[in-house]
Amino acid sequence: MEQTRRNFLKAGAGVIVASAFGGLGSNLAPVQAYAAQSKLQWTKQTTSICCYCSVGCGFIVSTSDKTQDPKANGRAVLVEGDPDHPINKGASCAKGASLWQLSENDQRPKKPLYRAPHSTEWKEVSWEWALDEIAVRIKKTRDASFMTKNAAGEVVNRTEAIASFGSAALDNEECWALQTMMRSLGLVYIEHQARL
Repeated sequence: MEQTRRNFLKAGAGVIVASAFGGLGSNLAPVQAYAAQSKLQWTKQTTSICCYCSVGCGFIVSTSDKTQDPKANGRAVLVEGDPDHPINKGASCAKGASLWQLSENDQRPKKPLYRAPHSTEWKEVSWEWALDEIAVRIKKTRDASFMTKNAAGEVVNRTEAIASFGSAALDNEECWALQTMMRSLGLVYIEHQARL
């Protein structure tokens, strides 16, 4: 038989089809599947929101169960995108994928740090001292800068010496509480991360 180009292409196509579909398995007997035991079986899942940007992606944080592993002490073992969240549907960006490192990071400060004016060193302080100091400074600044009337004689009851910059990690209720507190102090410069 004379070898022609047409016969060569037919034979080549036959070999390709046989190779492609020949290894798909000829054994059609049922196979029993075994599910692997999840390493997250002894964890508690809690939903959370990403703190990095204003998108507000949802995440599931898996924390270890103290009753199963007393050494774990309720630490986060996994952070993954929430597939039921309407914004990210389980996906995460590079920053969101690193959320686990926020809680499980030995370099993260455990107490507030304070640097005195004209100092180059930071020192650890207690939460009580830091919160009291913040309250004292807010009151001092507000009292020194509070304006009851503007240049036209109109009642304004405001301070322009303090500003508030909100967080994208706040939900609607937290934003409402923060806005109420800032307005009651007389702030007019109230901004939010989602707008920038």
